[in-house]
Amino acid sequence: MTVDPGDIAEVAGIRATSPLRTVSDVVLLVDRYPAVSVLDSALNRRRIDPAQLMVIPSLIRGRRGAVAARAYLSEADGRAQSPLETRSRLRCVDGRVPPDTLQLEVRDDDGYLLGVGDLGWRGPRVIAEADGRDAHAAPEAVFADRRRQNRLVNAGWTILRFTWQDTLHPAYIPHTVRQAIAAAQRR
Repeated sequence: MTVDPGDIAEVAGIRATSPLRTVSDVVLLVDRYPAVSVLDSALNRRRIDPAQLMVIPSLIRGRRGAVAARAYLSEADGRAQSPLETRSRLRCVDGRVPPDTLQLEVRDDDGYLLGVGDLGWRGPRVIAEADGRDAHAAPEAVFADRRRQNRLVNAGWTILRFTWQDTLHPAYIPHTVRQAIAAAQRR
């Protein structure tokens, strides 16, 4: 496979393929979860824009893995802020309990922002947080997470917290979300 000169960029003095070319190549080589994570990350970090997703099928046409990779494109969502959020969302999608939104802003009656949830189910007022070790392990982050969770719970929301380990068990996250939704509907 040859690389078009237009697909070459310089990053910190090192020649590399452009973000669009890199993403297009990677989604051909990996399974669904890492492929969608790469797409989500590239969109979230604005390395590619949503319009460029439409170009990827032409870049991968006829290459091994292209059929599967085209399916991954429809699952990309730049609102996911980490691979853990992507994996948690895909577990919910696979478990037939997809969130109706990502990065759900919850405000009080005065418009004060109580918190932002990674995955949200607005009707039953359920939020799932994908707690990565790096972002949530520092003491300051733990305290901030607790304060935010208390504000959301006091506003009538159920908060679920998931880790990377939880994503390794396909049924765990959707089962837990389903239980929380059912409990919320009984109230």
